[in-house]
Amino acid sequence: TDTTMRDGHQSLFATRMRTADMLPVAPHYASRLHNMFSMECWGGATFDVAMRFLYEDPWQRLRDLRERMPNLLLQMLLRSSNAVGYTNYSDNVVKFFVEQAAKEGIDLFRVFDSLNWVDNMRVAMDAVIDTGKLCEGVICYTGDVFDDTRAKYNLKYYVDMAKQLEAAGAHILGIKDMAGICKPNAIRALIAALREEISLPIHFHTHDTSGISAATVLAAVDAGVDAVDAAMDSMSGLTSQPSLGSIAAALRGTERDSGLDEGALRDIANYWEGVRNLYSPFESEIKSSTSDVYQHEMPGGQYTNLREQARAMGLDHRWPEVSKMYADVNKLFGDIVKVTPTSKVVGDMALFLVANDFTCEDVLSGERDISYPDSVISLFKGELGFPPDGFPADVSRAILREDGPAKYRPGDQLPPVDLEATRASLAEALEMEIDDAQLAAHLMYPKVHKDFIKVQQSYGDLSKLPTSAFFYGLSPSEEINVDLDQGKTLIIHQLGVSDSREEGAKRVSFELNGQPRNVRIAEEGAAVSSARPKAEDNNPAHVPAPMPGMIVTLSVSVGQSVEAGDPLLSIEAMKMETQLRSERSGKIKQIHVKPGDTVAAHDLLIEFE
Repeated sequence: TDTTMRDGHQSLFATRMRTADMLPVAPHYASRLHNMFSMECWGGATFDVAMRFLYEDPWQRLRDLRERMPNLLLQMLLRSSNAVGYTNYSDNVVKFFVEQAAKEGIDLFRVFDSLNWVDNMRVAMDAVIDTGKLCEGVICYTGDVFDDTRAKYNLKYYVDMAKQLEAAGAHILGIKDMAGICKPNAIRALIAALREEISLPIHFHTHDTSGISAATVLAAVDAGVDAVDAAMDSMSGLTSQPSLGSIAAALRGTERDSGLDEGALRDIANYWEGVRNLYSPFESEIKSSTSDVYQHEMPGGQYTNLREQARAMGLDHRWPEVSKMYADVNKLFGDIVKVTPTSKVVGDMALFLVANDFTCEDVLSGERDISYPDSVISLFKGELGFPPDGFPADVSRAILREDGPAKYRPGDQLPPVDLEATRASLAEALEMEIDDAQLAAHLMYPKVHKDFIKVQQSYGDLSKLPTSAFFYGLSPSEEINVDLDQGKTLIIHQLGVSDSREEGAKRVSFELNGQPRNVRIAEEGAAVSSARPKAEDNNPAHVPAPMPGMIVTLSVSVGQSVEAGDPLLSIEAMKMETQLRSERSGKIKQIHVKPGDTVAAHDLLIEFE
């Protein structure tokens, strides 16, 4: 399985690869690598990022890839009851999404649960099986089967889960080593133990953060694994998967020869090398393999995204602290499985604690009144499910300010969504017809989807732009071709940019198919607003911003009386939403922000009398 079009770029440059760079090479996979097991090209973070940052329709990407690779199994990553989101959805929403993905072209669904809870996987697995597509039930590998200090993640734990997945109807068993911490001796022992108890084909996935994961893949092959994941050479290594070309070369001439064409692997890798250069600003600063992954166990697909979050929050220079805090938070949470969305929660908590100079001891002591990120509260309420041994009771009490709930499956408590009523409401709001694919996108990410549609309505299909123009704009005198459709091409030649007579604007001169055009464009950041007042240290009447971000909601008004612990507002930073609660009782004197405002750390948000 080649992961380049999904996990490869998600792990290397924060999921930013555009459809325009996938489509030219897709027919070469179909014609020259037709004997590959599958192409992982959809799902996971790609669905969200396509709309949120690339202004692309993820469904259209799938349709286009399906058209160009009709003879290959197209594979997606499905987060069970989280689908492709970060929360649990109603059962009928999960089923509806799976049906659309199958209809649009997915052949193989890799289904996992972020806490390895099979009960939480059954709705998604049943939905896949009902479509007649392939269901790969996944074990998320955590810890070390030979580490006696973490005995709960031993061979019996994984074998028992595999037997449950086989009983649930999985066609394939997946081993998802999302952090790349499974060592060669561990995978040999694990596959041997699984072979004794189950009859399913086994598919192994890992990351190369440690630098030795190719050895683990080869050990898995020696142990009899049926399929392995890898990325094309120029998109491999570091937090991505091991090199597909190198693994194929190592097996060439042996009993486990992959049969993949050596020349095709080389040519396609050369193509991806040129593409990767376009995305260099999105790559993390990690330049080499690191054994630190065995300490923090951060998933390869999360590493670059969390690093980008840290940078956006002004914590890039404190990355070693964030990395260590990630490991500390995992221990605090009870040594849980860390894969989206639970890995995001651990990352949210780590960033939050470092940004506010809190420690894990502060969480347990109760001496400081801490407003935890919403994702952390949601986790301990059981809204993402439960680990087999539950969450630590003392941590649950500290975060929830009460005992944690009894174990339940979140989907059992979520009422079905009225799909047709939602469709009608969305159609009215966006003034357009809503097909099943767009409805499914809205159900996953309501705000992100609406914002994406509004961008499309204003600017058209931005996926048609070349990548360099989309991310970085045109240089003076640069000319590009934009293929709108077969036989319909726009030739855009930039002539120059000059100051407009109107303050805060630029005048752009260009030729469109040879015809001169001039447009006035507002200059980003031109409007200079006065700096917000800063909260005074040690002033109990001042409520400061704990981190840079955007105000999402206000829960109070001027003159309102509040009690300690009452919600004041919520702030979002890089998809992490935190609700600020009052640390005191009193009356609101002044509110300095409104929803939508961007604030810096320590800006004054609210004043008490």
